[in-house]
Amino acid sequence: MNPKQIQEFKEKLEKEKNAVEEQLQTIAEKDSHLKDDWDSKYPRMNSEFGGSALEIGADEVEAYGNRLPVEYALELKLKDINIALSKIATGGYGKCENCKKDIDDNRLEVYPEARLCMNCRKK
Repeated sequence: MNPKQIQEFKEKLEKEKNAVEEQLQTIAEKDSHLKDDWDSKYPRMNSEFGGSALEIGADEVEAYGNRLPVEYALELKLKDINIALSKIATGGYGKCENCKKDIDDNRLEVYPEARLCMNCRKK
């Protein structure tokens, strides 16, 4: 892979990293104790009483439960992006972590944070 391609992938990865972090910020807060970890924002219950307060609280808890898998998927994507950017910095970008062969450029175009070639991915 030539330096121009690597730079293009780096720019694409950095742009995607920013987009993922923006998405995470809407549903979670960055955990200051764990690298690349985010915590879903838990609903803050108000001090109202009665049936409508219970309904609002139930809706907020349901929304929280729905956010958890989204947060997890975004965290995994962010982790893969950070690994790819680290590999670019150290010169190992574009190599399959399993078989050590080059990952096809077409795969990297579609999924620049790919860690496995298609053969190893299928296994």
